[in-house]
Amino acid sequence: MPARPDRAAPDAAHPGGTGPDRAHVRRRQLCAAARRYGPALALYGTMKLVGFCVFMYLLDSSGDFRRKNPRFGGGAHVWDVLATWDGWWYQQIAAHGYHPALVPVPGATGLITLEGNSAAFFPLYPALMRLVSSYTGLGLLGAGLVVSVVASFVAVLGIHAVTARVSGRRAGLAAAGLWAVWPGSGVEWSGYSESLYVALAAWACHSVMRRNWLTAGLLICAAGLTRPTAGALIAALAAAALVEVVRHRRASRRWGDSPVPEGARLRDAVVRPVAAVMIAPLGLAGYLGWVGHRMGDYGGYFTLQDKAWGHSFDGGRHTVKVFTSLMVGHYDYLYAFPHEDVIAAGTVLLALIALPLLFRLRPPLVLTVSTLLTMALVLGSQQIFGNVSRYLLPAFPLLIPCATAMRRIGTPVLCAVLAVAALASGSYAGYVLFEVGVP
Repeated sequence: MPARPDRAAPDAAHPGGTGPDRAHVRRRQLCAAARRYGPALALYGTMKLVGFCVFMYLLDSSGDFRRKNPRFGGGAHVWDVLATWDGWWYQQIAAHGYHPALVPVPGATGLITLEGNSAAFFPLYPALMRLVSSYTGLGLLGAGLVVSVVASFVAVLGIHAVTARVSGRRAGLAAAGLWAVWPGSGVEWSGYSESLYVALAAWACHSVMRRNWLTAGLLICAAGLTRPTAGALIAALAAAALVEVVRHRRASRRWGDSPVPEGARLRDAVVRPVAAVMIAPLGLAGYLGWVGHRMGDYGGYFTLQDKAWGHSFDGGRHTVKVFTSLMVGHYDYLYAFPHEDVIAAGTVLLALIALPLLFRLRPPLVLTVSTLLTMALVLGSQQIFGNVSRYLLPAFPLLIPCATAMRRIGTPVLCAVLAVAALASGSYAGYVLFEVGVP
């Protein structure tokens, strides 16, 4: 029987003719990925590098860090500052592991009655630090920075992908640049867990938007091992899954005379969303349960946060106190750092302005719920108010309205606007956060 004319003969050097074909397909896929994501990665990396260099220059020119405790914004070199404060705790965990305990401060009767303990910091980021350090030979500081920088690029790809699905690729490009200059962006390239958490959160939201339920559940499970605000993601996934199940039931009733849906359809519409909702809380609940078990108090994590750091959920009373004091030029509230707090207050106002603009775009439910709950958890807590700018980094959907408006701007103008913000971010997002306040 003669060979079909539409089928090429196999290549003699590559049986089946698949070798060159596969290589060609891979090259085409890489080129397509570079065209799709390369501009966002390049814009983010350039803007972040500009801000980072300004931050390092300000540190070196002021020299204040040389006179500070290496744990609290000091060090022998400018890059040492990047792993102070919380970064010091993460290094301790990576080096020595956890020893959860509620240890009273002798004779203490005020706000702080317990000694600080590493159990307040979640395990995934220090675990990755240790893994990278083991395989590369880098010290824990270098390994932590590698994890954060790589995670920041993964995060910006997720932010670009989510924004592009809502408002198009031009808006996704603008969102990538905006995340590089957000007021809390100084911790994106530091020994902190924010970049890792946002990477997991962004891709989890993207997975829900594409109905990849199990992927979303696993990513949120990992986010629960990174930061406690993963509770907002868990609730957002549950809300989206509930809507999907209800939609499926309504469709089934509407077509009641038709045969029962096939197994694959039932799996996609019901089983996978429910399984994702069951998987998602395992990381957060597992860590909190383990800490509580080791402490002999299953509310031990929250007790530690309250009595060792003065962080607790108060329904927003502390936030109101800060704003009423700042408006009249007073700083008579807990954890007052005037320069940092003014920037944080501006960040909160910016977020509150962006929120109704986000609703106007009618984003997917997972974005709406996660953003609202993240803001509620941050603004409803008593804490160092100046940290609000970095605590709101996971509320990245707030960037979408501004990015949507900026998509009409030409690329040269967009880069110029972001470059000015990047230069300023070295101060307001880096130096103020680490040196003038407490990150």
